[in-house]
Amino acid sequence: MTTQTPRTLGTTGPQVAPLGLGCMGMSALYGDADRAESIATIHAALEAGVTLLDTGDFYGMGHNELLIGEALRSAPAARREQALTSVKFGALRGPDGSWTGYDGRPAAVKNFAAYSLQRLGVDHIDVYRIARLDPDVPIEETVGAISELIEQGYVRHVGLSEVGAETIRRAAATAPIADLQIEYALITRGIEESILPTTRELGIGITAYGVLSRGLISGHFGRDKQFTADDFRGSSPRFQGDNYQRNLDLVDALRKLAEQKGVSVAQLAIAWVLSRGDDIVPLIGARTRERLTESLGALDVVLDAADLALIEDAVPADAAAGERYAAAAMAHLDSER
Repeated sequence: MTTQTPRTLGTTGPQVAPLGLGCMGMSALYGDADRAESIATIHAALEAGVTLLDTGDFYGMGHNELLIGEALRSAPAARREQALTSVKFGALRGPDGSWTGYDGRPAAVKNFAAYSLQRLGVDHIDVYRIARLDPDVPIEETVGAISELIEQGYVRHVGLSEVGAETIRRAAATAPIADLQIEYALITRGIEESILPTTRELGIGITAYGVLSRGLISGHFGRDKQFTADDFRGSSPRFQGDNYQRNLDLVDALRKLAEQKGVSVAQLAIAWVLSRGDDIVPLIGARTRERLTESLGALDVVLDAADLALIEDAVPADAAAGERYAAAAMAHLDSER
């Protein structure tokens, strides 16, 4: 990885490399993944200087945590020691893979943490967060339970995920919050209105997932792309029919700018997120070493004011066609209310 100044997750969180690795796609929701290649990719990321590994206990119903645990055990000691784990909990799944709700009760928080520690093979989790707000449990109770885990040495920092400004303020009044994990990309800029100003006021960092919009703005998808039955993008609004074609029009506009700079579309899109501020750490969802190498190349992309103006002219903030999730999933996003 190109040497860059580490970024700190808010005023209370750990220092991390400028890019983190989101590991979800190695286990779930994006079709088949190769286990050996996934582990090799995690190893390559650590070797390149990536420090933050992001997962969820419900990714593949524990599969992703076991995968990361295996990768950490087989990594050189120096690389293993630099790794920081960011874990989401609370999503309830059925044996058929269905989503049945969220559980933020204090007893459940501690139960989820016990299983995650075992699967990951670590003695503590660096940043722990509920994946979505449990509408039946005040955020103060959920954050309070994480704080108790911090006092007991099982967790280092409290994080949040996909919550709105009011919830962020309530959580921050309960305990120091390291970061908010939320989707942020060229075509997903809703946080700029009220969420980002709130996190900056309170000294809370952002770990941005979906920086390539699940591959949509990676530059690697053709107009006739077909998704397998186990790839959730096949039912995602932005990948449907006319929406998909209109969104690829945006990618074509971005491609022209990328070619002018001699970089890939993905590198340009990641570099744009990096340019948004030192309080933002993009999570790259690479599942292979090839994609990892491409994403890390974004660290070498320098965008000046003229570049940024051209990018935002080509892809305006409200240009995306379709919601980022299907209606049922959008209903669980406190950040959208």
